[in-house]
Amino acid sequence: MIPEQAKRALRRLYGKNLREDLPHLLAHSSDATRIEGKPDAVAFPTEEKQVAETLKLANFYGFAVVPRGSGTGFSGGAVPHRGGLVLSLTRMRFMKVHRENMVAEVEPGVITEELQREAERQGLFYPPDPASLKNSTIGGNLAENAGGPRCLKYGVTKNYVLGLRVVLPSGEVIEQGRGLQKNVAGYDLMGLFVGSEGTLGIITRAWLRLLPLPPVRKSLRADFRDVGEASRAATSLLTSGILPSALEFVDRKSLEAVASYLGVEIKAGASLIIQVDGDENSVKNQLERIKNRLEEHSPLTVVIAENQEQEEEVWKLRRSISPALTRLKPIKINEDIVVPRSKIPQAVDFIYGLGEKYGLTVVVFGHMGDGNLHVNFMVEESEKPRAEEAVVKLFRWVIEAGGAISGEHGIGLTKAAFLEAQLGQETYQLMRRIKLLLDPNNILNPGKIFT
Repeated sequence: MIPEQAKRALRRLYGKNLREDLPHLLAHSSDATRIEGKPDAVAFPTEEKQVAETLKLANFYGFAVVPRGSGTGFSGGAVPHRGGLVLSLTRMRFMKVHRENMVAEVEPGVITEELQREAERQGLFYPPDPASLKNSTIGGNLAENAGGPRCLKYGVTKNYVLGLRVVLPSGEVIEQGRGLQKNVAGYDLMGLFVGSEGTLGIITRAWLRLLPLPPVRKSLRADFRDVGEASRAATSLLTSGILPSALEFVDRKSLEAVASYLGVEIKAGASLIIQVDGDENSVKNQLERIKNRLEEHSPLTVVIAENQEQEEEVWKLRRSISPALTRLKPIKINEDIVVPRSKIPQAVDFIYGLGEKYGLTVVVFGHMGDGNLHVNFMVEESEKPRAEEAVVKLFRWVIEAGGAISGEHGIGLTKAAFLEAQLGQETYQLMRRIKLLLDPNNILNPGKIFT
């Protein structure tokens, strides 16, 4: 808990931007996992100096500080499960696009979609596109190293970080990069903080690389009889020299849920949704090559979007999955595993087997191009213990298959017990030593990543 003397200091620092009323505490007590932990207070810094002073107070008085963006995460990373102070960075919203340098300079509270729109307004392109982009903040994306469908071609958030300002747990401020396109001076500290889930420092400013905006973007959808055929078609496509900007996979149960939700008929065992971008001639050529390659694997249908309306229709299926699933059961336990692409059919079979063994409704969809599958156990409250047991079995299988327990959601609270099994003891302990070196008093997002 935050000692009363520390609260008085925080009140002086933040004024009306420190909230201790129950509505604010409850609103900042959980994330998309629905795991709850009520904080003692919520602070809304508007400048870096307040963040630094807050961490100095936390070290002096020994209370926990939990950084938070919009709370859209699926691993419990923003849950104040030990109380303390939630530091909401949503009011730090400076944004400037330096068009001549193709760099965006942003504070952590900027919404991802807002940055994308501003970049596009100036003829530029910020590729990372997490599903929560309409709500998630850049700070949260950096903390989790967010991905999305386009990371197949363009990479994840870390691939666009050119510079950072970070407040360390001690309250010291460091800066590296500052928007240079090339910089190999010293250790890559940016790579240390991106994806650290708010445990090593708090990012207060970032310089992000932008690309030229592709003038044309088009998609197609291909339906197959089963997951195996879809997987083989995807592998054949990627090994043929074609690199789509997105290659999404939707399983039969997801398709059934979406069909019911939209009131349409979908007769397929699996679907691939593929997007390409570039100039008009390049896109046309790529789509034709993709169609020809897919037809070698006996698809039920291949439909190319010929206009913007049809483009929206192709992606409507993918965007409708989450709302469609909520009709199946009230609680979604959402895991994001990664397996080698060649093992996707075995992974899906194993996941379906878990559903049958434990009597659970389970659906699978995700990013076929990089092997990142979203496994969703849809359950009633009474079924949660069985689902949690199934998740343990799933993670064990994934690790044995040479995969990873998370591709973009992070470790947080929900996967901390499994991290050492994936990394091995030596690597795991090295990471713990890094945490201890930077945060010896364990005040910054304690209990996350490590058990």
